[in-house]
Amino acid sequence: MVCLGNICRSPIADGLLRRKVEENNLDTVVDSAGTAAYHVGEAPDPRMRATGKQFGTPIDFLRARQFEVADFDAFDIIYAMDKSNYNNILKLARNAADEAKVKMILNESNPGMDLEVPDPYYGGDQGFVDVYNMLDIATDKIVEKYLK
Repeated sequence: MVCLGNICRSPIADGLLRRKVEENNLDTVVDSAGTAAYHVGEAPDPRMRATGKQFGTPIDFLRARQFEVADFDAFDIIYAMDKSNYNNILKLARNAADEAKVKMILNESNPGMDLEVPDPYYGGDQGFVDVYNMLDIATDKIVEKYLK
């Protein structure tokens, strides 16, 4: 799960999928990162932590980290939250196999539409709820499609 700073969108996607993997006793590693190093080592945004907690998906334990080339080796699928981060991830790809791992997360719930998860950072509280809801649906589809 990859966004820009790894404090809003990607950590909640990470938390949602981790929770669903655990609930279904699946053997899958889930992680998140940002394409930028702005917040490395920081906890997720307090508003996203509050939203996650409100809906039963605590993410307080997560810490921001920057996406790195080694992530292509560590993960089978790399989900981008938006087109800018998708393109930034592709710039780090070493080959076609790396590139094939990168996907837009909302294509799981809206196939082929290349929709972006909006960044709620500069908006109000409803933006965090909206992001939570769209990623909840997308992560349900991921569990159905890839993990069962």
